[in-house]
Amino acid sequence: MKSILFVCLGNICRSPLAEGIAKKLAPQLQIESCGTGSWHVGESPCLNSVKIASLHGVDISNHKARQITNEDLKNFDYIIALDESNLNDLKDMGATNVTKLGSYGFENKDVPDPYFFSGFEGFEKVYEMIEICLKNLFK
Repeated sequence: MKSILFVCLGNICRSPLAEGIAKKLAPQLQIESCGTGSWHVGESPCLNSVKIASLHGVDISNHKARQITNEDLKNFDYIIALDESNLNDLKDMGATNVTKLGSYGFENKDVPDPYFFSGFEGFEKVYEMIEICLKNLFK
């Protein structure tokens, strides 16, 4: 494994967290993230994602959201979706080297959007879930 691309919907919450955590755990790899949607392109991660990452010694503040491209499908060894919807979108684009992050530690469950929880609690839960899955991936 040389390169990993993490994919969520908008690339401002979950996938930047996955990118940042993965870079901390496996700095020797090329690691990036993006979204399937285009509406947040060029934006920074949401403030709560930046905050929870910082609380764990991960800096994602300089990340800028981008949308996945067909070139990404060819250029990354592994493409990891954060939920089933993203997985299906990637497969519809022709991705063959795609899996779901939850398959590395949560019985293949989705990593939920943190906004489905109340307040900051969702970001804490999502961070923990991503970190556990990534530690299992890199074993």
